[in-house]
Amino acid sequence: MISEAIAVEGVEFCGIRIATEHAAILLLQGRRANLGCGYFSLAPAEKLGDRFAIVTGVKDFADMLDAAVIKASPAATACGVTAGMSGREALLCMECR
Repeated sequence: MISEAIAVEGVEFCGIRIATEHAAILLLQGRRANLGCGYFSLAPAEKLGDRFAIVTGVKDFADMLDAAVIKASPAATACGVTAGMSGREALLCMECR
């Protein structure tokens, strides 16, 4: 597992990368915001009320910031996250609102 600090427009997030045999599990996490790769399911976030959005087709944290959100939890959509917005925009919406 690798963890690193990622700054997005002056807001700090923690990037977590867990290698698997064929790919990597990627998560960018703030105090309230969570942006995950396609390995994640929204069901727990929906049940717990967490702000979580998912992007797919990503290999690293830079890809996650540029990729389009494909789905988001109700708590994330309440902050303004919508399918199609960039991961960068989604993180900032979830963290700053």
